[in-house]
Amino acid sequence: MSNKKLTILGIVAVVMVLWAVVQSRISNRPGAEPARPVYLIQGFDPSGVDSIIIGTGEAAFTLKRRQNGFVVVNKDNYPAKTSEINSLITKCLEIQTSEFVTDNPANHEDLEVTEEKARSVVKFMKADPNSSLLTGVIIGKTEELGQGSYVRLLSSDSASSNKVYVTSNAPWFGGGAMNYIDQELITAKREDIDSVTASSLNGQYTLKTKEGSQDIVLENIPAGKKLKSSEAQNVFTALTSLRFEDVKKISSDMAFEKQYMCRLKDSTVYALRIAQKEDKTYVSCVAEFTDKTPVEKASVNQGGEVESEEELKKKEAKLLARDNAIKFTAKHQGSVYEIADWKAKNLTKELTDLIEDEEKTEENAAADPNAMIPGAIALPKVEDANVVTPEANDVP
Repeated sequence: MSNKKLTILGIVAVVMVLWAVVQSRISNRPGAEPARPVYLIQGFDPSGVDSIIIGTGEAAFTLKRRQNGFVVVNKDNYPAKTSEINSLITKCLEIQTSEFVTDNPANHEDLEVTEEKARSVVKFMKADPNSSLLTGVIIGKTEELGQGSYVRLLSSDSASSNKVYVTSNAPWFGGGAMNYIDQELITAKREDIDSVTASSLNGQYTLKTKEGSQDIVLENIPAGKKLKSSEAQNVFTALTSLRFEDVKKISSDMAFEKQYMCRLKDSTVYALRIAQKEDKTYVSCVAEFTDKTPVEKASVNQGGEVESEEELKKKEAKLLARDNAIKFTAKHQGSVYEIADWKAKNLTKELTDLIEDEEKTEENAAADPNAMIPGAIALPKVEDANVVTPEANDVP
């Protein structure tokens, strides 16, 4: 028999062995319930959910329904991000099972579909005195010879809860409690900022834009000093994108010794109080609309003239800015936010960090009586008390 035929027979034998192994694994499994993919969770009404528990053990956190939304219980009931709640529910409802594996609880640990060993656990709880389970999912490990993951339905029905399936679209519920919070604190457009004032126990300073340009100037800059443009730019734009790392209730042991105020051209003022504790920086913040001029909502002014579209837009913008300031303060009142170190530095810079000595020009050097002339010998300054000047009559 030729070598070519022997090679072909060898390949056929290997394929047959692999096929026998696969058939053996399939025959040892319970019969697959559905012949086609079906949704793991069925007949679920999200409106019946009172709370959602994500994760297990110390890493678990709870989202609780509050009025028209949810709050993160583990973050002092801070408002949860609605889009993330919707995404979580959608991901769970989109899980489809492709194969039934087992209904024997003894196999759960090996497949990592127990709450202690699971990759992800999500529980939807009812609005009853006992906060009993409505439904939920457990995502286990990846299947050994496939691309799917093991998944188990959580239900008040123990028979349904014991069943384990394979799914090819297991979702990833990454991140902790902060993943369900909008961490964008303030977003002010650079072109809308009029001035910034920073203050501390060492004093205060104000940065403004030069009229008709985007250049930044320092009010009352000391004589002989100039502004460090890059440093000033970092301070001036600190609120163009201010995010926080963590949030908690304000506590009495925090010393707010610094302040940062940002005034917008539309009369909105953001005021941040800043505390530094254990190498971390925390801010509390409020907003105020400083233009107190009453706004008439009628389209006809006091003179009986119909207002132009431009005037109406100005009124609308003013009312919107005022309402936004009120909502901002209401949302953030009583909370403190941990800010990343690199961002905190821009909020807490002192005046000395922003200025440096001016470089003397040749004209200024010539006007300085104490300036050195290249190649000359250094002489005592005229105001030196130890220098004895010769009298007019002392002729050698």
